[in-house]
Amino acid sequence: MLRLLVATLCTLLFLTGCSALGDGSPKKHLFWKVSDSNSTVYLLGSLHFADSSFYPLDSVIENAFDRSEELAVEIDVSNDSISQHLALMSEQYGFFHDGRSLDSVIPANVSASLDSLCLAWNLPLGSFSRYRPMSAGMTVTAVGIMRLGYDAKLGTDVHFLKRARDSGKNIISLETAEEQAFVLTGGDDSDSLGIFYLETILRETSFLDSATRGLMRAWKTGNDSLFCAYMNLDTVQLNHTDSLFKNEINERIYFSRNRKMAESIADFLAKDRKIFMIVGAGHLAGDHENVIDILRVKGFMVEKL
Repeated sequence: MLRLLVATLCTLLFLTGCSALGDGSPKKHLFWKVSDSNSTVYLLGSLHFADSSFYPLDSVIENAFDRSEELAVEIDVSNDSISQHLALMSEQYGFFHDGRSLDSVIPANVSASLDSLCLAWNLPLGSFSRYRPMSAGMTVTAVGIMRLGYDAKLGTDVHFLKRARDSGKNIISLETAEEQAFVLTGGDDSDSLGIFYLETILRETSFLDSATRGLMRAWKTGNDSLFCAYMNLDTVQLNHTDSLFKNEINERIYFSRNRKMAESIADFLAKDRKIFMIVGAGHLAGDHENVIDILRVKGFMVEKL
């Protein structure tokens, strides 16, 4: 379930079930223009980790940013107050505070797999002892991506946040620190969902290198079908219970947030605001209820650039 990887990046040519967001042939960017009769929002699918090979970005993207008056992002991590609050909320929701440890709530085989990974990656055993399972899974994926040389400081969202700060553009956070931390750490739910998440991530670490590079390649070439294929590749057959967990994770991390993102765009258009908006590419290139499809159903004009 490599969609979980994409959640950390931002979410093999098994193309069955991937909706065609473009005109059938890959175009150059995961970048769209969304319009009504008199206003436009530019919408870029971002990767939260990248490297220097991503830059400079194509002029069609940079020029659209220059023409826009405001930048909308999932959350403004360039704002120190917001960033600190996000870290605080992530610790509050993503760590144990009642004396329990990760080993005390996950099955022995999952604990053994995590220990093996720590040894293979030269991480101290017990590195994740205070983490709740969902946070541990997210962190494992982030560490794996960084081991390949990708850096969150070079992510496309960070690039445009810096440009917005330098040019004095207004920056809009689509989510609060608490909302994002709640979703990405498991919130106040029981840890059953997080255990499934962590177990899935550990099972798929052998695919992490090739999948990450494939997603990066798909982003650079604007191949949303390939991006979608990586998101929806299941490496094992899931049983009924695990399928329910998978659906719940998709609803929590993607579908419910996709609907809110689409509503934000509709509101920006209704108010004639000139917005350049960046959200994780997985929200735009997923096979089900992605932001692009929702906007089309609402009747907006959507053009891939």
